[in-house]
Amino acid sequence: MEQRGTPPASLHLEGRASRMLPAIAVVTVACLAGALVSSSAPLDTALIAVGAVCTAAVFVEARRRGRALAAGRAQVAALQHALARQEVEAARLSESVLPEAIERLRKGELAEEVLTALGGRGGRGNRWGDDEALTPRFRAALQAVLAHVIDAVDNEESLRDSAQRAFVNVARRVQAIVHQQAHEMREMEDRHGSNPDVFGDLLRLDHGTALIGRLADSISVLGGARPGRQWSRAVTLYSVMRGAMSRIIDYQRVELHSVSEVAVVGPIVEPLIHTLAELLDNATRYSPPHTRVHLTAVEVQSGIAVEIEDGGLSMSEEARSRAEKMLAQAQSGIDLNDLGETPRLGLAVVGRLAQAYGFQVSLRSSAYGGVRAVVIVPQHLITTASSATGLAHGIGSSSGPRAVAATPREHPFDRT
Repeated sequence: MEQRGTPPASLHLEGRASRMLPAIAVVTVACLAGALVSSSAPLDTALIAVGAVCTAAVFVEARRRGRALAAGRAQVAALQHALARQEVEAARLSESVLPEAIERLRKGELAEEVLTALGGRGGRGNRWGDDEALTPRFRAALQAVLAHVIDAVDNEESLRDSAQRAFVNVARRVQAIVHQQAHEMREMEDRHGSNPDVFGDLLRLDHGTALIGRLADSISVLGGARPGRQWSRAVTLYSVMRGAMSRIIDYQRVELHSVSEVAVVGPIVEPLIHTLAELLDNATRYSPPHTRVHLTAVEVQSGIAVEIEDGGLSMSEEARSRAEKMLAQAQSGIDLNDLGETPRLGLAVVGRLAQAYGFQVSLRSSAYGGVRAVVIVPQHLITTASSATGLAHGIGSSSGPRAVAATPREHPFDRT
């Protein structure tokens, strides 16, 4: 903080005058005493004159000291006010301005625009320029802190975006390979589907391909992109749920119950398949291997409710709170670094997909003793089953939409 007040030379002179004040007072008293005891009129006059001069000097010095004291108090008050304003502005910088700047940067605003709006580098939005209680040096320090923090956060965001784009690019390459392999297996099915032994081998290959594709899709989703495959036609909810089952390891433990006879619009098919697959994978991983996982879908007022229940250990309140926090954090935007050294992608991916496509996901206690995950698909994403012409389960389905045959041949994924 800059110092304001009396120059050093003036303070030196005032100090000398203050030290002379006792001597002047002594001389005044001596003159008055001498005048009282003296019998000489001229001497009395001289002593009285000297005493008057000394008295006047004392009076003048007293007034000067009074003014100096008042000025000192005013200066102290001004300094206290300036210090209080500086404390307020420093606190506002840390508690309000910097968080706002970081939030705006994460929403995609340019660093220079944020600096101009919030007062950095002399922009039109400089909120500290008109405050007389803040010295120029202190205002410059606030602006410098804001500018340095914004530059650092902007660089960090750029590095994070670059890393996420790199992950997405790698995932896209894997997705392309998986897509091509699934397409080739579809052709193999057409050539060798009548041979049960070959068909079984194709089934195992297709299952492994689907697992690899789901992992690549998860990385892509966490990087801010959508799942790799696109569906232009509606697909029945039954086929969507079968497709989700085919993308987990323990699909044979999943028991599919009643399913509403509705269809899902094309653009939502892949996100919903991936969401259900991640929740089914969690249910099979964290429940005893001999138990069943129950999958059902019913119509509700707001759309369709897909329920996944397992027979594992029920979640404690603390565990449920952590899971819901992960879902909420993913919906607001999650950094890949937040996943830790041994990342659990499931809930993070589900949260991102729910935020992007309007699903509602909740975790509750299951009647089977474990966890029940509920996914609400809004009504506007649902259509009639008669309009569905796509197939999301079966060999090669991961390569893209497939027309529904008039009498589709049964394959192992159609069995629970």
